[in-house]
Amino acid sequence: QVQLVESGGGLVQAGGSLRLSCAVSGRTYSFGVMAWFRQAPGKEREFVAAINWVNGNTYYADSVKGRFTISREIAKNTGYLQMSSLQFENTAVYYCAARKVPVLGPADISAYEYRGQGTQVTVSS
Repeated sequence: QVQLVESGGGLVQAGGSLRLSCAVSGRTYSFGVMAWFRQAPGKEREFVAAINWVNGNTYYADSVKGRFTISREIAKNTGYLQMSSLQFENTAVYYCAARKVPVLGPADISAYEYRGQGTQVTVSS
């Protein structure tokens, strides 16, 4: 089993930055991709970004390209989502997820076997 715990959410002004963390515990060798999703009030959960845990390749939703950066620190078993130029519409609960198959691409959270509880990000306008 793999456990994921997000942190780093909070309140930030529009135009500001925030870095989310996803700490991994358990069978850390058993997953190949980490991803971030988000769900805004009244909206469906959507894909944000993903990273291949082994080779570091990344994949982003078009809406966040150039503003968000996903990364990982293998020695710390931690993944990150650096968010900059945040906008009001980025307000959401952000979830970390992981899947065993080391192939980037799935934008459906159902493809990820492991999920965190989420961290709230609120952007004030």
